[in-house]
Amino acid sequence: MRFSLLAFGGFRFWKTWLSLCFLLFPFAVLSACPFCTMQGQTLTGDVNAASLVLYGTLKNAKLLPGGDGLQGTTELEIDDVIKDHEIRGGKKVLTLPRYVPPSKDAQYKYLVLCDVFKNKIDPYRGVAFLPESKVGNYLSSALRLKDAPANEKLKFFFNWLDSADPEIANDSYKEFGNADYKDFRAMASTLPADKIAGWLKDKATPGFRLGLYASMLGHCGTKDQAKILEDLLDDKEKRLSSSIDGVLASLVLLDKEKGWKRITSTLSNPKEEFMLRFAALKAARFFHDYRPDVVPVSQTVEAYKPLLDQGDIADLAIEDLRKWKAWDMADLVLSIKSKEAGKVAIVRRAILRFALRCPGTAAKAFVENARTEDKRSVEDAEELLKLEETPPAPPASEKKVPASK
Repeated sequence: MRFSLLAFGGFRFWKTWLSLCFLLFPFAVLSACPFCTMQGQTLTGDVNAASLVLYGTLKNAKLLPGGDGLQGTTELEIDDVIKDHEIRGGKKVLTLPRYVPPSKDAQYKYLVLCDVFKNKIDPYRGVAFLPESKVGNYLSSALRLKDAPANEKLKFFFNWLDSADPEIANDSYKEFGNADYKDFRAMASTLPADKIAGWLKDKATPGFRLGLYASMLGHCGTKDQAKILEDLLDDKEKRLSSSIDGVLASLVLLDKEKGWKRITSTLSNPKEEFMLRFAALKAARFFHDYRPDVVPVSQTVEAYKPLLDQGDIADLAIEDLRKWKAWDMADLVLSIKSKEAGKVAIVRRAILRFALRCPGTAAKAFVENARTEDKRSVEDAEELLKLEETPPAPPASEKKVPASK
């Protein structure tokens, strides 16, 4: 479980702030797991970035006399050294320059991440775990695989996905969220299908995990196991979960005829729940972007046509068609402006962006007419497209501040 962090500041603050900015304002689209709803920094990444990582019990917290009630010291009784630094000097107990009040509800152990600055230990983050947690074993084993092939690392994290410790289970899930699909694909075909099928049948499995587990089954399972995915899609509650797109796509992988029919029928039905149609769109997008060997590009583009008449989702379809440079759809896209869906402002903006990039004569005429009607809107659209299409500058290599001796 994750609890309040240590009151950290100082040397590490600016690095953490910059990392947060990068997460909030990403400048590049990473080729991450298509069906995972959780990405970002993992515990392994945190450990790699730290100078010293310790796991143990916090005790003897003391406030600084005459202080503001926040400053003080706390002893860390070390159970496990995840990442060592010479400054520790083999000590089993360290006095941290932070006051961490003891928990009133239970006895927790803490994973403490530290930097070393001016020959002093600077703890900047703490994560609390129940005493029976195996986080020490988890992180130590993960670090030993730091330079291993991606598929080997993913197999390791697969074995922790059903950990009883939610912090570890979610961290393992996040490792898959950050993984490149090509690495996932190579590894997933070797996984135990029956174990994954059990996770999918288990009513206690969180909805946000269904997409990843279904994707695993889609790569290692058999056609007979497609029924498991159909049952999920027919479940009134689970069919609207945030990761149901992974279930739809994986049904295609196990039974192409049934799966693709379900996707196209969902896309064609404007009365269907928006979230389900959106999931079907994302599933179709997966085959265009990652697996055209399963569903040809022309077939995916064709499946998008019914979406163009649905005002609540047409803009998403048009944006994809623009990014795919599906210019043979220009007549259909441009004609939407005069239809019911074209009354929706966000749809009209998507049409304009499509026209601005489409090389056809009709698109050029559409843009010129739009410029006459509302020059400012066209200029805004052009500016946004430039921002979207400008390659991000390569990140400057981070300079590590050496520890003072």
